[in-house]
Amino acid sequence: MSKKQKTPEQMQYEKVEQKHETKRPVVKNCIKAFFIGGLFCIVGQAISYFYIYFFNFTEQTAGNPTVATMVFIAMLLTGFGVYDRIGQFSGAGSAVPVTGFGNAVISAAIEHRTEGYVLGVGGNIFKLAGSVIVFGVFAAFVVALIKSILIQMGVI
Repeated sequence: MSKKQKTPEQMQYEKVEQKHETKRPVVKNCIKAFFIGGLFCIVGQAISYFYIYFFNFTEQTAGNPTVATMVFIAMLLTGFGVYDRIGQFSGAGSAVPVTGFGNAVISAAIEHRTEGYVLGVGGNIFKLAGSVIVFGVFAAFVVALIKSILIQMGVI
């Protein structure tokens, strides 16, 4: 419609639409997303310190169990319906990569569970997160390949 001239009825409708359009509280939404995302990061840091203090991990090795724990917690919260409420409140703040990944994986599984465990859950569990996994594996391969070439050349 942008290339064509609008009719008087269309112009009148746009005026009515703009008059009744709900204004989005962008700044408020950004602040909520910032604080909820930060809260997720604080929880992740606390879990990391837990692994360092109680299980003698180092800062470098505590990352893997921390990520696994955060994904597991996000999956549990999604299964109990809590993560959806957090997501509705905080918007993008709940999409912190690790917990957002766990939520995406388990949401697809929950959505397709009525189709059976093999074809429903198994076939659709990575529908949303599959591309993330494929990209992550491919990116890791490319980085490792570049690093190997640089080591062979004596640059690193």
